[in-house]
This record gives sequence, C-alpha cells and structure tokens, in this order.
Amino acid sequence: MYTIRKIIFVFLLSISGFAQENDSTEVVYKRRLLEASEIEFISSYYKQDGSHSAVSGGIGTEKLTDVASNIVLTIPLNADNVLTIDAGFSAYTSASSSNINPFFTDGSYVDNGNNTGASRGYAKSTKDLNRDSDDDDDYGTTQPLPYGSPWIESTGASRKDVLTTLSANYSHSSDDRNLIWNGNLSVSREYDYQSFGFGGGIAKLFNEKNSEISIKASAYLDKWKAIYPTELHEYAKYGFNFQNNGYFENVTVYDQYGLESSNYLPFYFSEFDNEKRNSYSLSLGFSQVLTKELQVSIFMDVLYQEGLLSTPYHRVYFADKANYYIGQKRYIPLYDTPQNKGVYRLADDVERLPDNRFKLPLGARLNYYINDLMVLRTYYRFYSDDWGLVSHTASIELPIKISNSFTAYPMYRFYTQKALDYFAPFEQHYSSEKYYTSDYDLSSFDSHQYGAGFSYAAVFSPFKIFKFGLKNVDFRYNHYSRSDQLEADIFTIAIKFVNQ
Repeated sequence: MYTIRKIIFVFLLSISGFAQENDSTEVVYKRRLLEASEIEFISSYYKQDGSHSAVSGGIGTEKLTDVASNIVLTIPLNADNVLTIDAGFSAYTSASSSNINPFFTDGSYVDNGNNTGASRGYAKSTKDLNRDSDDDDDYGTTQPLPYGSPWIESTGASRKDVLTTLSANYSHSSDDRNLIWNGNLSVSREYDYQSFGFGGGIAKLFNEKNSEISIKASAYLDKWKAIYPTELHEYAKYGFNFQNNGYFENVTVYDQYGLESSNYLPFYFSEFDNEKRNSYSLSLGFSQVLTKELQVSIFMDVLYQEGLLSTPYHRVYFADKANYYIGQKRYIPLYDTPQNKGVYRLADDVERLPDNRFKLPLGARLNYYINDLMVLRTYYRFYSDDWGLVSHTASIELPIKISNSFTAYPMYRFYTQKALDYFAPFEQHYSSEKYYTSDYDLSSFDSHQYGAGFSYAAVFSPFKIFKFGLKNVDFRYNHYSRSDQLEADIFTIAIKFVNQ
C-alpha cells in the first residue's frame, strides 16, 4: 500500500534587533520569534488505484482512499521560546488491506474470533455463486461457502483503519538569534501499529546570517500488533490439522486443476518472534546565501532500522510449490486477471526481509530569485540502502506572484528507483530463498507527479474565528502516475489563523 507524505510550508525567518540610546544608557530590544499564537487547519484527500496488491502477493486491486486532517497550534511562550503542538488523524479505506481476510459469502457474517477480520459466514443460496450451473460447486444451502478474489474488496475489518497522531516541538533561540535548538516528542497509533518518537536538533547561523549549519537526531520506537493472512493465521493456530478446525472446517480446497485436495500445508510459515521496530536517524545540513538572488542548501541523513521490517500480512507465492484455492473453481484459470470474481489462492508464506537496514539519503536544494514575480525552487535527492534499493528524486516549483495577496505555483516531481534485492513479482520467488517480497513499492519503477498550488495571504484579516484572524490559505492538487500503472490524486488545503 502506497503510502503518501505532504510538505505544506517551509519558512525562513530573518530576525534582527535594534538599539536606542537614552541618557548614555544603551537598551537592547529583541524581536520575538513569533509575535502571536497561530493555529493552522490542514486537510487532505488521497485516492489511488492499481493492480499490484502486496497483500495478494503482487496482483489485485490497490484501490485506496484516505482522508487526513491536522490541527497545528504554535504558541510563543516568550520572546525566545516557541511551542508547537500538532494533532491529527488519517482515516483510510483500502481494498487491498481488506483482503488480509478475503473470504466472504452472500449470506450472513459471523465473527469467529479471527484477528484478521470477517469470517466466512454461511450461504443462503448457491445459485448466485454458481451461475454457470457447475453442480460440482454446489454444497447446498446450509454449508459454508467462502469465496473471494484479489480483484474484489472484501468485507473484513482490515479494510479500514484510523491513524491518530500527536506531536510537540519546543524551540529556543539565543538573544542574537544565531543559535537555535529544539526538542520534540511524538506518538501515533493505529489498529496494528503504534509508535513513540523523540529527537532534537541545533542550528548555528553565522556570516551575518548568510550561512547556517544544523544537526538533528531522532529515534522512533515502534511495535506491531502482527496480523497475518487468514489461512496462515489458522495454520499457526491449529497446526497440520488446521483444515479440519476453525475457519476452514468443512471447507473445500481446490488444487490448480480444480480438484478437491487436502494437501495444502504452508509449513514455510511461522509467526514473527519480534514485533518491535526501532528507527534511528542523524541529519546534517548546510545552507548558504550565495548572492541576493541565489540560495543553496545541502543535506545528508544517516538512518538505521532494526526489528520487524517485514509487513506481516503481505502474502508471497512460490513458483516451485503447488497452488491451492478456496472459492468457485471455474475462476482458477482466470486467477491473475480482473475477470476472476470468486476464487482466492492460499498463501505459501508472508513477506520476509532482513531485521536491520541502513539508509543513506543525500540531497540539495537551490532557490533562485528571478524577479519580483517569480522564484525558482529546485530539489534533488539520491538514496541508497544496504538492501539494494537505489533511487533518484528531482522536483521543481515555480511560485508566481499574481498580486500582493495571491500566488500560484506549478510543480513537477520525477522519481526513479532500482528494485530491492529481495523483490520478485507474483509467483516468481522460490522456497529456497531466505528473503522475499512481492511489494511493488520495492520494485523498479519511474513516477511522475504533476501539480499546482494556489495561496492567498491576507493583508488584512476580513475573516475571524474568536480572536483569530485569517492569515493565509493554501490549496494544492497533485496527480501521481507510476510506471507499474498505479495512479493517484492528492488534494490538500491549509488554512492558518493568527491571534489578534
């Protein structure tokens, strides 16, 4: 599942002081880092579609919608210190994730305690499931008839979830505004994942504030609540005899020829012992004003992760193992096409990746002031890690000032990456491999992102909420297109108010 990050604003604050003489006594005044409290409301809508679901082993629907919202409150504690609190949520519905448990019927649904979602239930009638009059598929009206397809969204509880986040950042600036340090804490939680993060940084300005060097460090201590595909969850629970117990009791399993079989045994699967994931990062940055028109900055990050770096519900299918299915056997020849409406292949294992990873991104930004109406903003990043993934990112943005209040900015982003060493498409891994994944986010691909933004800065505040007057409004739209046929649209709006 494709995941998305939003960059809303980047501000550079120039702080200065002045002196006043009175009766031979010099009194130094310093400008506040932030004159008044600000509150910002950020909302986004994201939708995507594709045909390479990692939950279904590299094929199947990737339809997903996500609605996110954040409230960011920035409070000046005094002239030197600022506290920022960010609270938000992200609610998604995912056809791909729904197929952690892909099995459903045309009848009622009964919770069997399986932590992967809805149970198989019981069919009221077999006619709708077997419109081709194949009597071999008819079990009668009182037998469980689970079926599913990687191309159809299931009704499992895992089809939707809500991520909640809360973070706080405290920053302090020296009297001369040449030294700034900050610290932050964050927590986030969704059904199967929770995270606790902390970090801090320091920035030093010199050369009359034309140069800046910074260092930041952070750590995230995360934990999975591991959810496994239904068939593997039942195997782990009941062992070799799982087809006669629990969810799959009295359920017919077919082989690749459409014959009934009791030979399905995913003995390569075992539950993960460690459900923790820790991430550590160190960031170095340098920024320099070269001329009145040109500013450049470079950065380097060093990141290390350890723990459960695999996703427990991503299925994998081996090329050297027999195929087994549950559902309507007439769809077996059409399994890997969208014409498959009623059969699901049982997994051989889940994604397995190393328990540590070292990442090294290097990048640069260059901003050029063209004239009073336009500024050119460019960005480049190179990324490499010890799993074999290599990528390049380049973007350009051209803010155009329409008036004192209105600015438009077209933007474009290009991304390309070389696949992970452990990636292979659907059914192209072998059981002799130690590590494997069929997640297309880790494959080789190119992507293009086109978009435009529009911002309004209130010279005067015509609109107020209590004591807060409107400061600015920012709206952005981007279309994302990937060479593996994944398409997405992202809408973002941010509205900021200032205490008056």
